Amino acid sequence: MDRETLHSCCNLVKSGRQSYEQSCPSDLVDYIDRKDFNYSRFFQRYLLPNRPCVLSRKFTDDWNSRKNWVTDEGKPNFRKLLQYFDDTPVPVANCNAREYNANPKQILPFKEFITYWKEYIQNGHSSTKGCLYLKDWHMHRTFPEHNAYSTPVFFSSDWLNEYWDTIEVDDYRFVYMGPRGSWTPFHADVFRSYSWSANICGRKKWLLYPPGQEDNLRDCHGNLVYDVTAPILQEKKLYPHYHEACQPLEIIQAAGEIIFVPSGWHHQVYNLEDTISINHNWMNGCNLDLMWKFLQGELSAVQKEISEWRNTMETWDLHCQVIMKSCTGIDYKEFAAFLKVIADNRLSYLSSCSGSSGPKCPRPVSAALATLGPQHAIFDLQRVAQTLECMLNDEDFKRLEPSSLSTRPDTLLQQIREAMRTVL
Repeated sequence: MDRETLHSCCNLVKSGRQSYEQSCPSDLVDYIDRKDFNYSRFFQRYLLPNRPCVLSRKFTDDWNSRKNWVTDEGKPNFRKLLQYFDDTPVPVANCNAREYNANPKQILPFKEFITYWKEYIQNGHSSTKGCLYLKDWHMHRTFPEHNAYSTPVFFSSDWLNEYWDTIEVDDYRFVYMGPRGSWTPFHADVFRSYSWSANICGRKKWLLYPPGQEDNLRDCHGNLVYDVTAPILQEKKLYPHYHEACQPLEIIQAAGEIIFVPSGWHHQVYNLEDTISINHNWMNGCNLDLMWKFLQGELSAVQKEISEWRNTMETWDLHCQVIMKSCTGIDYKEFAAFLKVIADNRLSYLSSCSGSSGPKCPRPVSAALATLGPQHAIFDLQRVAQTLECMLNDEDFKRLEPSSLSTRPDTLLQQIREAMRTVL
């Protein structure tokens, strides 16, 4: 990111999200075919405005997975895949069963899933076991040396995986493998993160709804619909606002293409062919405010659910945080720790850059920071500072006694302000 882009993006942020977040027309999505497409243009056209787009296969043609996981006919290369993964335990969902608003999962040896998949194809894409879908497999974490793909630069400012890699607990990098007919029910991504999904082989159909449209797809009890194509949506008493919903953005994603799914866009996905894909959930300074808003909403829902005990429990606020973390995977305390890791990395990076006469810094904290440059780190710190200010003014956060946290948001905010006075 150059200084001009930094200035432009900061002005957009200051003007308020509603003024620059626009929904794409239901029949149009940008297609990026040039490999030399500029990161700054992507940042301003898609990340900040929260707009979807598709990248052509040119961005994946040199991936090892595209060369080694696929046959010459463009089908999954079961023989090669078995050589790589064999007895590895993998999560497998049954698309024909429903558990709340998702598909129930089991852990199977990889080779057992491949045996099922080959039989499923031989039986005309049907099985008494149902339609099984290998999904949410942390292949990268299990096989870091496999070098199956490289993250495109557009998605390299990835705070989620930066944080979870730092604490060595989890990651949000996944592999999906499924036969024709496998699918994922209607949902939005974790923490209202972005996601990118690359088809290694096969085709997918995506149905996407802009943020806010999901409220028209809830039943009279407030529950989100499981399948946006189900006839039950036509029952006005059960889904009173369905007639107000816009038509979804439909995208057919071909082999090798990458789709960028913006923050808060609910979606439903079908495998039109036997398909393998790689997916990352990620977020950064562009959608940090949406993550914070999501956490506030989740906490509010928990508080409403157990409001009758508010005046009888001294630790009611802490108890709400525990429930919130069990439901979403994060609470306010960890969110503060998350912001500190991100900020500390950028403060260290900018410190290492100071005094450097060349465009490259002497000791970059990470390859991503070195690639994106100091101006991007400044933008990131400004966004963290804005969120810390919101947190410190939030009444629910105040009741957690922020001064007692191991991560002191007020101290971190002061560090960022001092650093900004130095570099700006």
